[in-house]
Amino acid sequence: MASSVPALKLASGYEMPVVGFGIWKVPRETCADQVYNAIKLGYRHIDGAWDYTNSAEAGQGVRRAIDEGIIKREDIFITSKLWNNYHKREHAHQQAKLENEAWGLGYLDLFLIHFPISLEFIPFEEMRFPCFWTDKEQTKVTPLSKVPISETWGALEELVKTPENPNGFIRSIGISNFHTQLIYDLLSYAKIPPSVLQIEHHPYLTQPELIAMAQENNIAVTGYSTFGPQSFIELDNPDAKKATPLFETDVVKSIAAKHGKSAGAVLLRWCTQRNIIVIPKSNSVERLKQNLDCCSFDLSDDELKQISDLNINLRFNYPNSLARPIRIFT
Repeated sequence: MASSVPALKLASGYEMPVVGFGIWKVPRETCADQVYNAIKLGYRHIDGAWDYTNSAEAGQGVRRAIDEGIIKREDIFITSKLWNNYHKREHAHQQAKLENEAWGLGYLDLFLIHFPISLEFIPFEEMRFPCFWTDKEQTKVTPLSKVPISETWGALEELVKTPENPNGFIRSIGISNFHTQLIYDLLSYAKIPPSVLQIEHHPYLTQPELIAMAQENNIAVTGYSTFGPQSFIELDNPDAKKATPLFETDVVKSIAAKHGKSAGAVLLRWCTQRNIIVIPKSNSVERLKQNLDCCSFDLSDDELKQISDLNINLRFNYPNSLARPIRIFT
C-alpha cells in the first residue's frame, strides 16, 4: 500500500513524512510485527531511539517489508536518538554506530540528541535497560557529566554522509527537548544546521514561541505525546492521572463529531495542519488507520484556536521528579 502522507523538506534537503509510527514503549517481542504491519498500512516514517531498546526488532520489521517488496529502503524514514550517557565525542560515535547496526538498514535518516543533558558515561556492555536516568542497577540517578553540547553536535556532524564524508551513515541530524536559548547558541557554531527539533507538544502544552523560533530558523518540528496524558498514565505519572484525557474534552469531542473523525485524528490534524510532524503509536489497526488519515481533512482557524486554548503549560515528560532532580525545562 502506497502512502498518501505529505512530507516536509528538511534543511538537509531530504523529505520527512509528517505522520510517523512511534515505537516508544512498543514491546520488543511484538515490535517487529507492529512495525511491519504499520508499513503495510502505509506508514513510511518510524521514530525510535537507543533507550527504547527495540531498534533491532524494529529493523527486522522494516527489512521484512523490504524483502517482500512492499517498500524500498529509500521509501522509509528512520529516526533514532543519542542517549544522555554518550555525549562525549567518541561515545557519541560508538553509540550511533551501534544504533545503525541494530537497525540493519545501512543508514539512519535522522539522528537526534535526545536530551540537552550529559550524564556520566556507562560502558555499553554494562548498560541495562531501560537506561533512562539511572545507573545500571536502577538504584540511583546517574551523575551529570561536563560535556558541552558543542562537542556532541560536532560529533554528530562528523557522522553525516556528504560528498566530503562518503563514509557517513546519517542523512540528517537534529535535537530533542531543547529550548530557544540553547538552539540559538547551537546555531551560532553549527556547521550543519539542525534539521528537526522534537518536543512534547499537545493542547495542554502548546509551546508556541519555541515552535515559532524553530520554524523561523528552518528547523522542522516533531511533536511527541500529541494525545497528552495518554502515554504517561501507565508510567504512574501523577499529573497524567489527574488530567482530563484530551479525547474526553468537550472541544475535541465536538470538533471530531463535526468532521466525522476520531478525537485522535483531530488532535493529530491540529499538529500537521500547522506543519508539525507527529509520531503516534497504537496497538489497534483501526486506530493506526485513523492516525494515518489525519491529513485528509482541514480544521478551521477557529477550531485550531479552540484546541490551542486548552493550553495550561502542563508538561508530562520531565526528569525533575527524580530523587536528584535534573531541571532541564526551567
